[in-house]
Amino acid sequence: MTRVAIVTGGAQGIGHAIAARLLAGGYSVIVADTDAAAGREAERALGPEARFVRCDVAREAQVKACVRAALAGGRRIHALVNNAALARPARVPVTKLPLATWNRTLAVNLTGAFLMAKHAAPLLARARGAIVNIASTRALQSEPDTEAYSATKGGIVALTHSLAASLGPAVRVNCVSPGWIDVSGRQKAGRRKAARLSPADHRQHPAGRVGTPEDVAALVAYLLGDEAGFVTGQNFVCDGGMTRKMIYVG
Repeated sequence: MTRVAIVTGGAQGIGHAIAARLLAGGYSVIVADTDAAAGREAERALGPEARFVRCDVAREAQVKACVRAALAGGRRIHALVNNAALARPARVPVTKLPLATWNRTLAVNLTGAFLMAKHAAPLLARARGAIVNIASTRALQSEPDTEAYSATKGGIVALTHSLAASLGPAVRVNCVSPGWIDVSGRQKAGRRKAARLSPADHRQHPAGRVGTPEDVAALVAYLLGDEAGFVTGQNFVCDGGMTRKMIYVG
């Protein structure tokens, strides 16, 4: 039976690369996204085993419909990747951050992962499947004026180990925290453009370069696979070593 994976926020960026990697590994992929134009474009580009489902993960009725769509044709859900997230506006002083923006960011980035896990978990358990949540190195360190985004990503890390304890051993749950990832080549046609990355951008990473969506996708594919059968409840930082640097000015 074909393995089915749901990738939220899968129409562009890191999610698109994850969908492509899972398709190459033999999965059938549900690309769940709110951007219909990007979703249809991704569906065409990714091929016949990819299906776009329009879904706002903050709305429980739409989450339920997305999970039902993944079951079409008597299939089983083997994997869930909670990648959907809002990162805009990137920086707003906390004293000027509207409550509506805070609430919407939490609804998509954190509540969305909870809702997807809630409705997919019983089905994943039947298949002895796995969940990978996409957090961020912002869960571990911050720039100023990023409270909403950083709070949600810290929540994702905690949600991950809580779900691992609750859903194991039938379902493994892990987390990936990307750092600086150049997603410019994984955007829909109207937004796609080459990134302006300087040699200094690459040199500041201990790994010697800025990350790619494919770096994250490879780690996600491993965590979903059988070789990671003894790995659950963990957060894996994928940032070229940046969070391990000690930086002093002066």
